[in-house]
Amino acid sequence: MRKLGLLLLVFFINVSLVAQDDLLDELNDDVVLDNKTSSVFKGLKIINMESTKLAADGDFYFVISHRFGSVKSGIKDLFGLDNSNIRFSFVYGINDWLNAGVSRSSSNKTYDAHLKYRLMHQEEGKFPVTIVGFNSMEFNTGLDKVNYPLLESKHRYTYAHEILISRKFNEKLSLEVAPIYLHQNFVENDLQDNTQYILGLGGRYKISKRVTINAEYHAHMNRDASSKYTNPLSLGVDIETGGHVFQLHVTNAGLMNESGYLTNAIGDWGNGNVYFGFNIWRVF
Repeated sequence: MRKLGLLLLVFFINVSLVAQDDLLDELNDDVVLDNKTSSVFKGLKIINMESTKLAADGDFYFVISHRFGSVKSGIKDLFGLDNSNIRFSFVYGINDWLNAGVSRSSSNKTYDAHLKYRLMHQEEGKFPVTIVGFNSMEFNTGLDKVNYPLLESKHRYTYAHEILISRKFNEKLSLEVAPIYLHQNFVENDLQDNTQYILGLGGRYKISKRVTINAEYHAHMNRDASSKYTNPLSLGVDIETGGHVFQLHVTNAGLMNESGYLTNAIGDWGNGNVYFGFNIWRVF
C-alpha cells in the first residue's frame, strides 16, 4: 500500500508538469464575480470537513488522501509512516451549484457516494454567508459476518446530512460552521447511539499568496460519557501549486470517511497520539 501511495504521488507530480490548464487561474481569483464572494476556501475540504467550495460546471476532480499511523509509535514505525490508510475520491461538477462524488476508503473497505449543492451564495450587500448542503451514504464492506453472525446488508449503511455555512470576512480569513446529523445502522455496543448530532467548526487563514493555515473541530452533542472516542481536532496547511492543492495536516482522527473521522476518533492531542496525513486534489 505504501508503494502504491508513492507511485501515485510521483504520477501527480509528473501530470502537473505537463498539464495545460493551470489551476492557479482559479485559485488566484479572489473576490468579485457579480458581487458574489469567491475563493472562500481553496479546497473541497478544509481538512476532513467539507468546505463550501464546489467543483465548477463540468470540472472533474480526483482526490487522493492518506492518513498514516500514530506519531506516538516512534522511530520503530518511523512515527507512523510505516502504516497508512488511503482514500480515493472522484467529484464531478454537474453544474455550478451541484456536485456528485464517489469514494473508496481502505479502512473497513468502505464505499461512499455524496451530493453537494449550493443553496445560497455570499453576496456583497445582499447575503452575508454561503450555505451548502451535503448528503452522503456509506457502505461498509469490511464488516465480517463471522464476527457478527446477525449481520444483514442494511447494517452496512451509514448516512450523513450536513448544512455548511461559511463566511469570507476578508481576503485572509474564512470561517465555517456545520450542524451534522449522522446515522449508523451498525454500532459496536449499546453505549453508542446509532444517531449522532455533531457541530463542526472550521476555518482558514491565508498567510501568503499560495499558503493557508487551516483548522477544524467537531463537537459531539450526544456521545456517551464513557465512550473511548474523542472529538476530532485537526490542524493543517494548504499549499497551492500549478494544477494541484496539497493539504498537509495533523489530526487525532485516523480515518477519513464521514463516519470514520466524525465518530471514531481515538487519538489524543494531550499525549501525542495524533496522525499525520495529506490530501492532494487535481482538477481535469
